[in-house]
Amino acid sequence: MQAIQAEQDGADRIELCKNLELDGLTPDVNVIKNTLISVNIPIKVMIRPRAGNFIYHYEDVKKMERDIDFCKDMNISEVVIGALTNSANIDIKLTDKLAARAHPMAVTFHKAIDYTEDILFELSRLSKIDYISSILTSGGENTALQGASMITKMIYKFGKRFTIIAAGSITNDNLVQVHDLINANEYHGRKIVCSF
Repeated sequence: MQAIQAEQDGADRIELCKNLELDGLTPDVNVIKNTLISVNIPIKVMIRPRAGNFIYHYEDVKKMERDIDFCKDMNISEVVIGALTNSANIDIKLTDKLAARAHPMAVTFHKAIDYTEDILFELSRLSKIDYISSILTSGGENTALQGASMITKMIYKFGKRFTIIAAGSITNDNLVQVHDLINANEYHGRKIVCSF
């Protein structure tokens, strides 16, 4: 199990998802259960019901709510969510609803923010949702290195409100370079401590 190896290699948290080639979907129930009994570090669970865009309809939302409820029942420490509108803005109403449902679990807003038209404006809107504590981002680009300038702005303007987690092709080999450019408090990547 990759989660066990990640913990042994020094990871301080794990984000569980499946289908990484699709940017991650909600993992299967048994994967969540097995990971919980196999590792001692905090687990975040991706709440994303399907591949494609982040514009969700009634059935998607119902599935997300069920997945959040399951994670809460299993005492998962954090969930990762994100939703957009047709106009490439954050769906504040749905995000607020899902974040409130997840409470008292911590909530990270995922890289859906990178698909918005104005990341800093959207962060100001997200800042009004009490239960969102972290933002996962590559600064609107494919990689954290490419988005370093925007990530730095995000930290400068909103670093006291959110933990800005830099993501996007961050590995053990380039972590120092990324940190020198961004100086984030947290970094996200499956190859930071492991090679899989």
